Amino acid sequence: MNSFFRTVGLGLRSIRLHFLRSVLTMLGILFGVGSVIAMLAFGEGTSQEAQDQLKRLGSTNIILKSVKPTDTASSAGEGQQRTISYGLKYDDAKIIRDTIPNVKVVVSARDYPKPLRFKQRGVDGKVRGTVPWFPEVSKLKILQGRFFADIDERDHMNVCVLTPTVARKLFLHEYPIGKMIKVDYDPFTVIGVIEEKTGVTKEDGSPTETNFNTIYIPLSSSRVYLGEQIVDRSSGSSSREDVQLHEIQVQANELEDVLPVSQSIRRVLAFNHPNNDYEVKVPLELIRAAKENARMFAVFLALIASVSLLVGGIGIMNIMLASVTERTREIGVRRALGARRKHIIAQFLVETVTLSSFGGALGVLVGISAPPVIEATMGQRAIVRMEFVVLSFGVSALVGVVFGLYPAIRAASLDPIEALRHE
Repeated sequence: MNSFFRTVGLGLRSIRLHFLRSVLTMLGILFGVGSVIAMLAFGEGTSQEAQDQLKRLGSTNIILKSVKPTDTASSAGEGQQRTISYGLKYDDAKIIRDTIPNVKVVVSARDYPKPLRFKQRGVDGKVRGTVPWFPEVSKLKILQGRFFADIDERDHMNVCVLTPTVARKLFLHEYPIGKMIKVDYDPFTVIGVIEEKTGVTKEDGSPTETNFNTIYIPLSSSRVYLGEQIVDRSSGSSSREDVQLHEIQVQANELEDVLPVSQSIRRVLAFNHPNNDYEVKVPLELIRAAKENARMFAVFLALIASVSLLVGGIGIMNIMLASVTERTREIGVRRALGARRKHIIAQFLVETVTLSSFGGALGVLVGISAPPVIEATMGQRAIVRMEFVVLSFGVSALVGVVFGLYPAIRAASLDPIEALRHE
């Protein structure tokens, strides 16, 4: 035991005697560990943001959207009126609700691009006709007033709920509840303000649309006041889109029901829509894909950052090999006084492991301080997980062993007589 502590003491003493060289050697490990933790934190933050956006869509939700066909061969020529019929139908929502098991609720919605006006102020907005239980399924909070109720849907009431962006543009600092706005030429009474959120529709989880300029009205009222067709007039011609529903959200009873329900929905829609004028998005599938992509991305970033650790390890080996040459006579004296090879190996390994571990500890401090810098400079969230710290520090210690082993063995292999003769 005394020989072990004596060996450790000799190793630490050598580090103190060559302090500047030791500090420069540790820098490679420091930057390597710090960059690994920072890279992993950046990847984790990016992944978490994408997953959070997807989770806000609802892990038990299945989102169906109408897709406008690219083939418009049935359209009339320029200057004439044309009608394009595509997308989800009211019957689709009914079939899903009535025939597919483990479906908890179905939310139907259709959209109209319409100008919104209050007095002299106006904004180009999107009017979404939907059902009273839309906020619960979409996880949107009512900020002021209320959402429309079953009686509003049943009686085709001309009431609307605004997002904060629309309320701010139309009313500035006025209280909007109870006031009347014009949707195109139809009056609607404001009964509530609902929160805004970003929608996620791409396979990689990136945001592609928002509901910032959207107002919500009862689905039955949209059919009565705004009609069944959407008219687009441009370049001397006009087109009509006959779309019954732009979106259907289906909520499954339990998380394990999501994939079977989505498969049943795909079969139903494939039978009823041979033109493939729809798309099915399952947030649960996207969440799983995002997690897998995040894992691969994190591994890729860690491999890139690990190059710094590799360079640091090579630096340690280079310094220790030079140290063996410098201290050949010292090694010979120790061997002559009775030190065994294992003592020499232990002495040099203590030096390399101390250098790499202390550099790794400083690198951990650099790495865990990186997220605020990343968020301030790049506007991207970064998250440091404990496993990142443990992994990086463990690798730094392992680097000290791996890259210090050869110089230690070489030092222990010196012939004591030849070492004593060394000048």
